Amino acid sequence: MGRGVHHQEDAISTQLEVGVQVSSAQAEGASPKRPLADLEKAIGYKFTNEDLLRAALVHKSFLHDVPGFTLGSNERLEFLGDAVLDMVVSANLFLAHPDLPEGQLSSLRGALVRLSTLAEIATPIELGQYLYMSRGEEASGGRERLSNTGRAVEAVLGAVYLDGGLEAAAGVWKQLGGERGLEQLELVLREDYKSKLQQFAQAEMRVTPSYSIVGTSGPEHDKTFRVEVYAGSRVLASGEGRNKQAAEQAAAKEALTALDAL
Repeated sequence: MGRGVHHQEDAISTQLEVGVQVSSAQAEGASPKRPLADLEKAIGYKFTNEDLLRAALVHKSFLHDVPGFTLGSNERLEFLGDAVLDMVVSANLFLAHPDLPEGQLSSLRGALVRLSTLAEIATPIELGQYLYMSRGEEASGGRERLSNTGRAVEAVLGAVYLDGGLEAAAGVWKQLGGERGLEQLELVLREDYKSKLQQFAQAEMRVTPSYSIVGTSGPEHDKTFRVEVYAGSRVLASGEGRNKQAAEQAAAKEALTALDAL
């Protein structure tokens, strides 16, 4: 790793020490609710410079409560992580799908790196519990806010890149994305059954379908969701998937099959 990166790490370390002192003195801001060692275990990576990880977890609202915290927010690491994620996902898709043209590769990459996907990835590891944020942001549900957690995934990947390089960042993405990433890919490759069901239901039944989670099974890190789809109060079908979106697609597909048989 170059001297410039080491200088940046030293600066981050110094800034964090100053910021933590200010935070302790003023007793303001909402600090992480869980030890960062738990997060390192969840992402499968141990930081050489743990201050880089801390820097990736500073939500911009924290600076409102702790104005003397000189580190700044995690937005710069988010910017870097976004580029790292694009590179890792692009390389994976390029190697895994040698016959796909550029346009389809771009669409697939978009499905994997969109904020909603990143937020889904952040949910099982409870990434929001590790964030520094203002007390107001925390009180308004900031630790569960999808935009906060999705962007924090990018910032963490940026921090891993600075600490261990591109290979380390790729390893963390594989640990986090894993089957969820592949599932998002499958949703793009196959038809969008939810859209087709909505078009049919609105045209033929004069209603817009709604979806509800009716159960889950499996361990916390590997849940299966069961969803029912309704037309008004009528249950059309149910479906299962590894996340809410996949279960909704499965339910919509079953509903279309049932309606076609009528």
